[in-house]
Amino acid sequence: MNFSIKRSTILHVSVLMICFLCVSNLYAQDKKHILFFGDSITAGYEIDPDDAFPAIIQRKAEESGLNYKVTNAGVSGETSAGGVRRIDWILQQDIDVFFLELGGNDGLRGIDPENTKQNLQQIIDKVREADSSTKIVLAGMEAPPNMGSDYTERFRSIFSELAEENDLLFMPFVLEDVAGEPDLNLPDGIHPTEEGHEIIAKNIWELLKPHL
Repeated sequence: MNFSIKRSTILHVSVLMICFLCVSNLYAQDKKHILFFGDSITAGYEIDPDDAFPAIIQRKAEESGLNYKVTNAGVSGETSAGGVRRIDWILQQDIDVFFLELGGNDGLRGIDPENTKQNLQQIIDKVREADSSTKIVLAGMEAPPNMGSDYTERFRSIFSELAEENDLLFMPFVLEDVAGEPDLNLPDGIHPTEEGHEIIAKNIWELLKPHL
Protein backbone atom coordinates (compact mmCIF):
# COMPACT_ATOMS: atom_id res chain seq x y z
CA MET A 1 0.00 0.00 0.00
CA ASN A 2 2.70 2.46 0.93
CA PHE A 3 4.61 1.62 -2.23
CA SER A 4 1.50 2.27 -4.32
CA ILE A 5 0.92 5.65 -2.69
CA LYS A 6 4.55 6.60 -3.11
CA ARG A 7 4.51 5.55 -6.75
CA SER A 8 1.36 7.51 -7.52
CA THR A 9 2.77 10.56 -5.74
CA ILE A 10 5.95 10.40 -7.79
CA LEU A 11 3.89 10.04 -10.98
CA HIS A 12 1.74 13.02 -9.99
CA VAL A 13 4.79 15.18 -9.28
CA SER A 14 6.41 14.10 -12.55
CA VAL A 15 3.32 15.08 -14.53
CA LEU A 16 3.22 18.47 -12.81
CA MET A 17 6.90 19.06 -13.59
CA ILE A 18 6.39 18.17 -17.26
CA CYS A 19 3.41 20.53 -17.44
CA PHE A 20 5.44 23.29 -15.77
CA LEU A 21 8.31 22.82 -18.24
CA CYS A 22 5.93 22.88 -21.19
CA VAL A 23 4.28 26.09 -20.00
CA SER A 24 7.71 27.64 -19.28
CA ASN A 25 8.91 26.78 -22.79
CA LEU A 26 5.77 28.24 -24.35
CA TYR A 27 6.18 31.38 -22.25
CA ALA A 28 9.81 31.73 -23.37
CA GLN A 29 8.82 31.23 -27.01
CA ASP A 30 6.09 33.88 -26.72
CA LYS A 31 8.50 36.42 -25.20
CA LYS A 32 8.81 39.44 -27.48
CA HIS A 33 12.09 41.16 -28.17
CA ILE A 34 13.14 44.81 -27.90
CA LEU A 35 16.61 45.53 -29.30
CA PHE A 36 18.46 48.79 -28.70
CA PHE A 37 20.93 49.41 -31.54
CA GLY A 38 23.23 52.29 -30.80
CA ASP A 39 26.54 53.74 -29.69
CA SER A 40 28.08 54.51 -26.28
CA ILE A 41 24.88 56.17 -25.04
CA THR A 42 23.05 52.86 -25.45
CA ALA A 43 26.03 50.76 -24.35
CA GLY A 44 26.24 52.65 -21.06
CA TYR A 45 29.77 54.03 -21.34
CA GLU A 46 31.73 53.91 -18.06
CA ILE A 47 28.80 52.63 -15.98
CA ASP A 48 27.58 49.17 -14.98
CA PRO A 49 25.54 47.64 -17.85
CA ASP A 50 22.74 46.99 -15.35
CA ASP A 51 22.44 50.76 -14.89
CA ALA A 52 22.28 51.58 -18.62
CA PHE A 53 18.86 52.54 -19.95
CA PRO A 54 18.19 49.25 -21.87
CA ALA A 55 18.52 47.28 -18.62
CA ILE A 56 16.19 49.75 -16.90
CA ILE A 57 13.66 49.26 -19.71
CA GLN A 58 13.89 45.51 -19.11
CA ARG A 59 13.00 46.02 -15.46
CA LYS A 60 10.16 48.39 -16.31
CA ALA A 61 8.70 45.80 -18.72
CA GLU A 62 8.88 43.10 -16.06
CA GLU A 63 7.31 45.37 -13.44
CA SER A 64 4.47 46.09 -15.87
CA GLY A 65 3.89 42.38 -16.45
CA LEU A 66 4.97 42.61 -20.10
CA ASN A 67 6.65 39.53 -21.56
CA TYR A 68 9.61 41.20 -23.28
CA LYS A 69 13.30 40.45 -23.54
CA VAL A 70 15.54 43.51 -23.97
CA THR A 71 18.89 43.34 -25.75
CA ASN A 72 21.54 46.06 -25.47
CA ALA A 73 23.29 46.14 -28.85
CA GLY A 74 25.17 49.38 -28.21
CA VAL A 75 28.82 49.72 -29.21
CA SER A 76 30.92 52.61 -27.93
CA GLY A 77 32.36 54.75 -30.72
CA GLU A 78 29.91 53.40 -33.29
CA THR A 79 29.09 55.61 -36.27
CA SER A 80 26.15 55.24 -38.62
CA ALA A 81 28.50 53.60 -41.13
CA GLY A 82 29.60 51.11 -38.48
CA GLY A 83 25.95 50.37 -37.83
CA VAL A 84 25.42 49.52 -41.49
CA ARG A 85 28.35 47.11 -41.36
CA ARG A 86 27.01 45.13 -38.41
CA ILE A 87 23.24 45.29 -38.95
CA ASP A 88 23.06 42.06 -40.98
CA TRP A 89 24.59 40.12 -38.09
CA ILE A 90 22.20 41.73 -35.60
CA LEU A 91 19.20 40.80 -37.74
CA GLN A 92 19.89 37.08 -37.44
CA GLN A 93 17.34 37.06 -34.59
CA ASP A 94 13.67 37.88 -34.28
CA ILE A 95 13.09 41.49 -33.23
CA ASP A 96 9.69 42.96 -32.39
CA VAL A 97 10.85 46.49 -31.51
CA PHE A 98 14.03 47.94 -32.99
CA PHE A 99 15.24 51.11 -31.28
CA LEU A 100 17.76 52.98 -33.47
CA GLU A 101 20.11 55.34 -31.61
CA LEU A 102 23.00 56.23 -33.92
CA GLY A 103 24.49 59.38 -35.41
CA GLY A 104 26.01 61.08 -32.38
CA ASN A 105 29.55 60.12 -33.31
CA ASP A 106 28.94 61.27 -36.88
CA GLY A 107 28.07 64.71 -35.49
CA LEU A 108 31.15 64.79 -33.28
CA ARG A 109 33.32 64.00 -36.31
CA GLY A 110 31.65 66.51 -38.59
CA ILE A 111 30.50 63.87 -41.07
CA ASP A 112 28.21 65.16 -43.81
CA PRO A 113 24.64 64.86 -42.46
CA GLU A 114 23.47 63.54 -45.83
CA ASN A 115 25.90 60.66 -45.44
CA THR A 116 24.56 59.94 -41.97
CA LYS A 117 21.00 60.06 -43.26
CA GLN A 118 21.79 57.58 -46.04
CA ASN A 119 23.40 55.18 -43.58
CA LEU A 120 20.47 55.34 -41.18
CA GLN A 121 18.09 54.78 -44.09
CA GLN A 122 20.05 51.66 -45.05
CA ILE A 123 19.66 50.31 -41.52
CA ILE A 124 15.93 51.04 -41.52
CA ASP A 125 15.54 49.34 -44.91
CA LYS A 126 17.41 46.25 -43.76
CA VAL A 127 15.30 45.94 -40.62
CA ARG A 128 12.13 46.11 -42.70
CA GLU A 129 13.46 43.65 -45.25
CA ALA A 130 14.20 41.19 -42.46
CA ASP A 131 10.71 41.53 -40.96
CA SER A 132 8.17 44.10 -42.10
CA SER A 133 6.25 43.74 -38.82
CA THR A 134 9.15 44.99 -36.68
CA LYS A 135 8.29 48.31 -35.07
CA ILE A 136 11.15 50.78 -35.54
CA VAL A 137 11.78 53.63 -33.11
CA LEU A 138 14.22 56.36 -34.13
CA ALA A 139 16.04 58.49 -31.58
CA GLY A 140 17.30 61.89 -32.67
CA MET A 141 20.62 63.42 -31.70
CA GLU A 142 22.17 66.89 -31.65
CA ALA A 143 25.54 67.92 -33.07
CA PRO A 144 27.89 70.00 -30.90
CA PRO A 145 27.46 73.77 -31.35
CA ASN A 146 31.09 74.26 -32.37
CA MET A 147 30.23 72.69 -35.74
CA GLY A 148 28.36 75.86 -36.70
CA SER A 149 24.66 76.64 -36.89
CA ASP A 150 24.19 75.46 -40.50
CA TYR A 151 25.67 72.08 -39.71
CA THR A 152 23.80 71.59 -36.42
CA GLU A 153 20.46 72.55 -37.95
CA ARG A 154 20.91 70.22 -40.92
CA PHE A 155 22.13 67.42 -38.65
CA ARG A 156 19.10 67.80 -36.37
CA SER A 157 16.68 67.77 -39.29
CA ILE A 158 17.79 64.44 -40.78
CA PHE A 159 16.21 62.52 -37.89
CA SER A 160 12.78 64.11 -38.17
CA GLU A 161 12.94 63.65 -41.96
CA LEU A 162 13.75 59.96 -41.60
CA ALA A 163 10.96 59.50 -39.07
CA GLU A 164 8.42 61.18 -41.34
CA GLU A 165 9.58 59.54 -44.57
CA ASN A 166 9.54 56.06 -43.01
CA ASP A 167 6.56 56.51 -40.65
CA LEU A 168 8.63 55.70 -37.56
CA LEU A 169 7.95 56.18 -33.89
CA PHE A 170 10.17 59.16 -33.10
CA MET A 171 12.03 60.43 -30.06
CA PRO A 172 13.43 63.84 -31.13
CA PHE A 173 16.41 63.86 -28.74
CA VAL A 174 17.56 60.79 -26.84
CA LEU A 175 19.35 62.95 -24.23
CA GLU A 176 16.32 65.14 -23.48
CA ASP A 177 16.46 66.49 -19.90
CA VAL A 178 20.00 65.08 -19.52
CA ALA A 179 22.30 66.89 -21.98
CA GLY A 180 24.01 69.92 -20.49
CA GLU A 181 23.21 68.93 -16.89
CA PRO A 182 26.56 68.45 -15.05
CA ASP A 183 25.04 66.28 -12.31
CA LEU A 184 23.58 63.89 -14.88
CA ASN A 185 26.71 63.46 -17.00
CA LEU A 186 30.19 62.06 -16.54
CA PRO A 187 33.13 64.52 -16.41
CA ASP A 188 33.41 64.34 -20.23
CA GLY A 189 30.09 66.20 -20.41
CA ILE A 190 28.81 63.77 -23.06
CA HIS A 191 27.95 60.47 -21.44
CA PRO A 192 25.14 60.13 -18.88
CA THR A 193 25.63 58.97 -15.30
CA GLU A 194 23.41 56.29 -13.76
CA GLU A 195 20.94 59.05 -12.83
CA GLY A 196 21.05 60.30 -16.41
CA HIS A 197 20.21 56.84 -17.71
CA GLU A 198 17.25 56.68 -15.35
CA ILE A 199 15.83 59.81 -16.99
CA ILE A 200 16.53 58.51 -20.50
CA ALA A 201 14.78 55.24 -19.64
CA LYS A 202 11.80 57.14 -18.20
CA ASN A 203 11.43 59.17 -21.41
CA ILE A 204 11.81 56.11 -23.64
CA TRP A 205 9.34 54.10 -21.57
CA GLU A 206 6.71 56.82 -21.83
CA LEU A 207 7.11 56.66 -25.61
CA LEU A 208 7.29 52.86 -25.90
CA LYS A 209 4.78 51.52 -23.40
CA PRO A 210 1.58 52.43 -25.29
CA HIS A 211 2.91 50.48 -28.29
CA LEU A 212 3.91 47.28 -26.47
